[in-house]
Amino acid sequence: MKQELQEILYTKYKLIFKQKDLSMRQTCMCWGIEHDDGWFHILDVLCHQIQQHVDQRKDVVQVEATQVKEKFGSLRFYYNAGDNYVEGLVDMAEALSSRTCEICGNPGKICGIGWYKTLCDECEGKK
Repeated sequence: MKQELQEILYTKYKLIFKQKDLSMRQTCMCWGIEHDDGWFHILDVLCHQIQQHVDQRKDVVQVEATQVKEKFGSLRFYYNAGDNYVEGLVDMAEALSSRTCEICGNPGKICGIGWYKTLCDECEGKK
């Protein structure tokens, strides 16, 4: 993800991305958000919903992202804490990403053999 988009998320969701400045011995967030820009809005909505839930439910421990990346053509959001509701939010975001172009954010499909990426027809044609 472009640095400026990543910084927007880090600023809006400081508590979720608290681990971003830790060393690689402590977290994988030190590598940043490891997917293309097309999933920015999915991740933004996911973090908003998670933080809103945590803020409203004082019995839920603050969620912290430990790694955010693409794997097998879809978003992977690894985290500490949360509850079943947070797990459902993450599952929904991951499922949505497998139908959203990772490059531009338009509707897409998982493409490739061996190395998968979710792309729209236009972005797939550019590869």
